[in-house]
Amino acid sequence: MTGRDKAVVLLSGGLDSATTLAIAKSQGFEVYALTFRYGQRHEGEIEAARRIAAHERVAGHVIAEFNLRIFGGSAITGEQAVPKSRSLDEIGRGIPVTYVPARNTIFLSFALAWAEVLESNHIFIAVNALDYSGYPDCRPEYIRAFQAMANLATKAGVEGRQRLTIHMPLVELSKAEIIRRGIELGVNYGLTRTCYDPSPADEACGECDACLLRLKGFAANGLIDPIVYRVRSVPAGAGP
Repeated sequence: MTGRDKAVVLLSGGLDSATTLAIAKSQGFEVYALTFRYGQRHEGEIEAARRIAAHERVAGHVIAEFNLRIFGGSAITGEQAVPKSRSLDEIGRGIPVTYVPARNTIFLSFALAWAEVLESNHIFIAVNALDYSGYPDCRPEYIRAFQAMANLATKAGVEGRQRLTIHMPLVELSKAEIIRRGIELGVNYGLTRTCYDPSPADEACGECDACLLRLKGFAANGLIDPIVYRVRSVPAGAGP
């Protein structure tokens, strides 16, 4: 790899994607950040993505817009209540109502299109198979399957000009390890937002699964999360 190789990085504005972007930069890639406004209730993450992209001085930042609320099927894109105050055992069991049907498939399809235009062979995505909420499209076997499909799906691939790799640098890291790695790389976590159900003032709720996993990760590192919470909960089962 040369220092000028391009990579499309999926940037939600959350802790994991900010860390993934920093990892891509540390590996010498020229980063193009891709964010989505898809009808999610936590739109504050889009402004967070803008802040992160500007702070990291990415080569390009696109915010793609479409509306998954027309389908619903998720507490993120519908009127269902976001689960609150669940224990770590509950978070790790089953697929929660915050799952958005086919979301990562849609996101990766957009990233694939941009990568082909950029003549890039690299996409970075912040999926994780340890501290996550059971989403099927965060599993490494799914990402590998999409990668295999992607290399059959483009003109550049058919003509032999593109051999896509989808990087999953966080896939085997705990939330605590992700935060530790981000701090080593100088990630400013105060710019990020992770909450599924923030207040109108953009305060994180402190009680949804995303908040609880995030708070657990900072606590495991002996650190205080720099963002503002309505409530700073300790997830049951997280230990002292």
